[in-house]
Amino acid sequence: MASTDKSPGPTPAKGNEPPPGKPMSMGQHMIDKGAMMLQSLKPVKQFSQHLCSFAIYSHDMSRQIETHHYCTRLNQDFLQCAVYDSDDSNARLLGVEYIISDRIFEDLPDEEKKLWHSHAYEVKSGLLISPRVPEMVAMPELENLAKSYGKFWCTWQADRGDRLPLGAPALMMSPQAVSPGLARPDLVHHRDAKYHVDSDSYKTSRLEIPEPEMISPFADYWKQHAKGFAIDIVDTDMKLTAPFP
Repeated sequence: MASTDKSPGPTPAKGNEPPPGKPMSMGQHMIDKGAMMLQSLKPVKQFSQHLCSFAIYSHDMSRQIETHHYCTRLNQDFLQCAVYDSDDSNARLLGVEYIISDRIFEDLPDEEKKLWHSHAYEVKSGLLISPRVPEMVAMPELENLAKSYGKFWCTWQADRGDRLPLGAPALMMSPQAVSPGLARPDLVHHRDAKYHVDSDSYKTSRLEIPEPEMISPFADYWKQHAKGFAIDIVDTDMKLTAPFP
């Protein structure tokens, strides 16, 4: 059965190839345009910000990816983000990240906390940016994010060449100040060049951003225990009744 830690057979792609399939027909384009005119698409239209950073596979921290989060805020303590591999029109949807404030995080069970990562270092190091948004404008949201935690599930491991979402989902971690959580310099340089920014310069402007008095020892689990998490999909007997109301 599928596992996060195992490639699902020979990967069917080499390089950054698109998913398999025929080009869209003119008829399909017309159907899509018509649907866009007639349907509200309300959840999608609530995405209000674009964040760009990097993520590391919990089960294999030698693998890092650039991520583009398109987020909507449901309330002051909760954001939900669709995560893509770029900001291009043909970007691949890699997964989803949920972001909660430190206040909400502290109320989670300890076992649940192990699946979450902190954002303080990511923000204050300059790795997390709001592309094309002036730093002064982005600062209030950066201050919110510095005191937040995220749970990011990757369902499409496109970096290993998968042209389709294959295998089990993978839990992702955020970059940190210690190895093996250090962000790869080549990835950072490539991102910075694209948006004409200098991540290092943000360290000074973000020096005074408040952060949690203490990062939870249950978050960023690998830092304390040198272990990550992988998902193994196994056969199981189906429950005939729900275990909850």
